[in-house]
Amino acid sequence: MPDRLVVLYRGNRPPATALIERLADTVYATEEELPYLLPGADILMAWVTITPAIREAWPDNPEKAPRWVHASSAGVDSFLFPALVEDPGVMLTNARGVYDQPAAEYVLGLILALAKDFPGTWEHQRRREWRPRPSDGITGRTVLVWGTGPIGRAIARLLRAVGMRVCGAGRTARTDDPDFGTVHGSATVPAALAKSDYVVLAAPLTQDTRGMVDAPVLAAMKPGARLINVGRGGLVDEEALIDHLAAGRLAGAALDVFGQEPLPVESPLWDMPGVMVSPHTAGETTNEREALVEVFLDNLTRHAEGRPLRNVVDKRRGYVTHGTHSA
Repeated sequence: MPDRLVVLYRGNRPPATALIERLADTVYATEEELPYLLPGADILMAWVTITPAIREAWPDNPEKAPRWVHASSAGVDSFLFPALVEDPGVMLTNARGVYDQPAAEYVLGLILALAKDFPGTWEHQRRREWRPRPSDGITGRTVLVWGTGPIGRAIARLLRAVGMRVCGAGRTARTDDPDFGTVHGSATVPAALAKSDYVVLAAPLTQDTRGMVDAPVLAAMKPGARLINVGRGGLVDEEALIDHLAAGRLAGAALDVFGQEPLPVESPLWDMPGVMVSPHTAGETTNEREALVEVFLDNLTRHAEGRPLRNVVDKRRGYVTHGTHSA
């Protein structure tokens, strides 16, 4: 008898539904329908990932909860609620690998946009003003990539390729990393911040990383540096960031993620000089939907055949620590 699969969606269903339906007894649920359709399901495929609906619909009886939950995203912070995390019988997988190169390209684009002041150029064009001016170079500039997972590594490789000096910040300090060279631990991060022209956040949001870029960290950054966040908004104390930007200690910021999304219209970040705001699109590409389904279909096939699954999340840490895990 095939497994019962619930696909959580909003607006449009994922592509390739016929392929999914060949491998499982599939039903589709909106966030409003999920409480009625989730109990008794074997698998939940979350096409919508930034939502409280999964936590709110999770069955009180563990025997009615799905045994496998797949997140169609790299970040899984919305899934790390106690009932799911503490149940050893529930496996969580994610879409690790889909967003690595797109996010790296986006970060490179943001660095170039900030260094060359493309927003200013576009504003001058809009006003039909001819205003030649010099811009910053990026070759030889130092970048600290905070987060040494697959996305952080893709960022490091691409920025090295264009001549930037890259180091990392992570859980374990080391000096021989193939992508970062030096990875700073907590003891040496302040010294690295003081030397970095750009700080790029690519870490997952966990209990350990929430609010990690607070007022003391921002104060430790090199005067005139720029902050780029393509990780999660919760990594940053936004009020402290606004204060440091307003005081002119930082030259600017490019922010793709925020503590509250959409970013409230009253947020000062919308209008601050040197700040670029984008709507959580760093990893999005025109073929993103197909790539996400491909990852899930591979795992669904593995599950049906009794083979180990890819991208299994360590629920205590909040990210993937190994490539596969037994189904």
